[in-house]
Amino acid sequence: MATYKALRINENNSQYTLAVENRDIEQLPEGELLIRVKYSSLNYKDALSAKGIKGVTRQYPHTPGIDAAGIVERSSVEHFKAGDEVIVTGYDLGMNTEGGFAEYISVPAKWVVNKPETLSLRDSMILGTAGFTAGMCVDSLLQVGIAPSQGDILVTGACGGVGSVAIALLASLGFDVYAGTGRASEKEYLLGLGAKDIISREDLMKGADRPMLKERWAGAVDTVGGELLFNAIKSTQYGGSVACCGMVASAEFQANVFPFILRGVNLLGVDSVELPLDIKMHIWQEFASHWRLENLEAICTEVSLAELPAAIEEIYNGRQKGRVLVNLG
Repeated sequence: MATYKALRINENNSQYTLAVENRDIEQLPEGELLIRVKYSSLNYKDALSAKGIKGVTRQYPHTPGIDAAGIVERSSVEHFKAGDEVIVTGYDLGMNTEGGFAEYISVPAKWVVNKPETLSLRDSMILGTAGFTAGMCVDSLLQVGIAPSQGDILVTGACGGVGSVAIALLASLGFDVYAGTGRASEKEYLLGLGAKDIISREDLMKGADRPMLKERWAGAVDTVGGELLFNAIKSTQYGGSVACCGMVASAEFQANVFPFILRGVNLLGVDSVELPLDIKMHIWQEFASHWRLENLEAICTEVSLAELPAAIEEIYNGRQKGRVLVNLG
């Protein structure tokens, strides 16, 4: 019986422990594709799963990992064949289905896209769900007509995975990007990604008690949520837009209608989980062509499966910088 290595979360009296274990391939869920995982990546949702947050994962033991890129070993559908290089992000992978922190996954074909030819498996997972979400945020701003000539763009939570990729991508497209962060010590890192300057979290929170703020941003990518999100909205220019994709500060904020009805500001919600495959393929194709980023390695820290538990602690406690690539060999 063939075996593989996987990072498993075990629960005992509401205590959660992580360990690399040997598993039998036959223990994987039934799926149309068996994929040999070459790379995965670490996202905040993986840390929530590892900490036993039931809104993410209901049953333990469990293998997290909402991202995987690898090679098809076995297929029961016509449009995939053994040897195909593929990407899996979102849907139920790593939530209540055994995830990408393992040498093999077994998944439905409707979760899988073929890797674009000019994008490597490694680069696809340096991006991962966080980078893909950044791409969705930028795409949503471009779709409503936000252009570099209109003014500055704000990215909040700038040191995180979504924020780092958003800065690099927006800068590569010619935008003047300002990095909102509570980590002033990472200024050189953020400038290296293409940010014009950093803005402290404290400065971004000024005027939280006011109904409107001075017009400042042509658009914003917000990964934080809470009151900081509404401050970004209140300081967005007439006709500008804010793409919202995160809630690390809070899932709630106090709001009024003034920015929306007096300035025509748009709040654009961004989801990267349940997207139709054709939209997912479009975003991956953009990263493989028009959005090709030359500084991905500067965003990336590489870890092995055995080193992953320590990285999970870092991201859960808000200390991760950029992206964490999981090399499964």
